Amino acid sequence: MAEELFSQVQVPQQRLYDNGVQFPVILSPNPTASSHDHPHSLINFTEAIKVHKLWLQSRLNDSGAILFRGFPVNSASDFNQVVEAFGFEELPYVGGAAPRNKVVGRVFTANDSPPDQKIPFHHEMAQVLEFPSKLFFFCEVEPGSGGETAIVLGHVVYERMKERHPEFVQQLEEHGLIYTRILSEDDDVSSAIGRGWKSTFLTDDKRVAEERAAKIGTKMEWLEDVVKTVMGPIPAIRVDESRQRKVWFNSMVIAYTSYEDARNDPTKAVKFGDGRPLPPHIVYDCVRILEEESVAVPWQKGDFLLLDNWAVLHSRRSFTPPRRILASLCK
Repeated sequence: MAEELFSQVQVPQQRLYDNGVQFPVILSPNPTASSHDHPHSLINFTEAIKVHKLWLQSRLNDSGAILFRGFPVNSASDFNQVVEAFGFEELPYVGGAAPRNKVVGRVFTANDSPPDQKIPFHHEMAQVLEFPSKLFFFCEVEPGSGGETAIVLGHVVYERMKERHPEFVQQLEEHGLIYTRILSEDDDVSSAIGRGWKSTFLTDDKRVAEERAAKIGTKMEWLEDVVKTVMGPIPAIRVDESRQRKVWFNSMVIAYTSYEDARNDPTKAVKFGDGRPLPPHIVYDCVRILEEESVAVPWQKGDFLLLDNWAVLHSRRSFTPPRRILASLCK
């Protein structure tokens, strides 16, 4: 039985919804587990994941997020073995905006942007056609302060936005969104959206970049030493088929409020799919709703977080170094 190995624990930051499900679910080693089965070693833990994968997936489907705490995961290599144990197919990071560096295997750094920059809520890669269904985060170095990966349920945001701004939500459902971003050739690590076109499309060949961009619904326009990318129209509201409910699935807030650097103007970064500008007061009301409904559990070294990208938006709060969070994306 999975419950003999995994113990569900509580922290003050969790939310409890009407269906009795905690968000996120937090699992730790069961202290009463037998010494033979106890996941006190990495090999025992990865074997437990393989044996009880269906049970873990059921918990993920119920909550949308599982935080694993207190397990023997101490390094990037350990984390990579844990990701492999779940058996989800890897999704290459093609089309995302964040500057990241590969660490080992399927593991890379989370957004490498400066610590004073807050990264607003978004579903991972919602601005392109091919996005991950699941993603992992791992705390290799605990933040000095702040730096939480805050999370919020997309269906809750959708219902609140529909209640407060029904006409706006209807327009989103009818027209979707168009995202525009200007990319330099190489990465600009001073910007939260500073990923250059070479690393965005994993090539230094412009023709190959255009082909890969087209596969994820992105058009490219070469301009002197930069390239303009246009993504969409792309749905902003989607149906989470596994749970049969509509979810707020987009990058509207992060694009409108933070797609800003030497090349990009955030007010031009996202608009309705028919080309009309978005009303600022509604975008910023959405920011407030996201914050009101969010959960932010402080990171502890060795924690790793499994998110269902269909169900959950995430963000990064600003922090005082050090902090090193690693990530992995799954199809």
